[in-house]
Amino acid sequence: MAGNPLGDILRIKELRDRITYTLFWLFVFRVGAYLPIPGINAGALAVYFKSQTSGGGITDYLDFFAGGAFKNFSVFMLGVMPFISTQIIMQLLLVVFPKLKKVAEEEGGRKKIARWTRIGAVGVCIVQSLSVIAWAKTIPGALTISETMYTFVAIVTVTTGSMFLIWIGEQITKRGIGNGVSLLIFAGIVARLPNALFALWQRIANNEINPVFAIVVLLLFAAVIALVIYEQQGQRKIPINYAKRVVGRRMYGAQNTYIPFKINPSGVIPVIFASSLLTLPLQLLGGPAAKAKWIRDFTAWLSPEGVWYQVFYILLIIFFAYFYTQVTLNPQEISKNIRENGGSIPGIRSEKMEEYLTRILNRIILPGSLYLALIALIPTVVQRLFNFPSELAYLLGGTSLLILVGVDLDTMSQVEALLKMHHHDGLTRKGHIKPRNL
Repeated sequence: MAGNPLGDILRIKELRDRITYTLFWLFVFRVGAYLPIPGINAGALAVYFKSQTSGGGITDYLDFFAGGAFKNFSVFMLGVMPFISTQIIMQLLLVVFPKLKKVAEEEGGRKKIARWTRIGAVGVCIVQSLSVIAWAKTIPGALTISETMYTFVAIVTVTTGSMFLIWIGEQITKRGIGNGVSLLIFAGIVARLPNALFALWQRIANNEINPVFAIVVLLLFAAVIALVIYEQQGQRKIPINYAKRVVGRRMYGAQNTYIPFKINPSGVIPVIFASSLLTLPLQLLGGPAAKAKWIRDFTAWLSPEGVWYQVFYILLIIFFAYFYTQVTLNPQEISKNIRENGGSIPGIRSEKMEEYLTRILNRIILPGSLYLALIALIPTVVQRLFNFPSELAYLLGGTSLLILVGVDLDTMSQVEALLKMHHHDGLTRKGHIKPRNL
């Protein structure tokens, strides 16, 4: 059934309800980003941050990904990053401890691991809230209640706010459109766009940035977006042949199909995991940093605009690209499923199937992860050369671009799948978001 994609979306009740549900919770998230923790003087915070002349530090970085909630000392100031950090820790534990992996593979094991992850996220929230408390105490006039009362209120409020966001993310995933946690990060980044463009306009008006340079850099980022889409859509097809087989009283004929291996099977996950893991120690040490010289030196050494941060960022992207792919696409399990269903890969012996799939995945992941890391790095370097404002630098930087494009493609794919399920064309004229074959 041909038609206008937007009209098709509005006509399908299920899709319309899912989108409305998602937008409602994203609106709640944005409102919560401006609700300060009880006991915080919002006016004193505004004066303090306006007096800070340096930009681009860890505070600006965390505030950017929290959609402005961090500097507002809002109930959502930690965002969903504590949950992502806990997920990383849990995934690593599953690899390190075989007994824990066996628990995950049992019936109902995934639900049990998810429950433990949420409990762990509460602990991470509490630890991170302590640094927030210590930081607030150093801001003149920030507290309107006693330090003891503020400590208790802040721990409870911030932890509850983050866990509520995690719940919102899960509800969006179940009843809305897209991955809920990723969409919350997406919404926080997009919310900073007006401020970023206004900051750019001010610098151009003050002759701090050449308008020609601004246009060149914006065109560069448009090209980077195209490269990200090109990389995200690329895939390698592994042919699979299934012989004739008898199931019950019915005979099923031979089938030829394929396994699509994407260049970057883990999508935007390595970028989110790498960013979260690098900012975790900086956030934990952010509060007491003013009191200990070695902590100040460490946070300066690992500053988001520093060289070492970029080096570790690239290494972590490559690591998580391999790690997450091995978790989600296990060659041993894939080979076992193919054999159990009477399938084979042309030219590959059955006992060599796992080795072949592992080799193919390694050949795909390495260039894919390097490409991902390069896209994440180049825009940040260019922005520093052209002296772009930190608000726009973070928005157009590789990290945010990869997250924005990755989440957008994933959400569009889900919308398209629902459209086709209801016998409508997809979002594109050809009826589907076509992957690029290698």
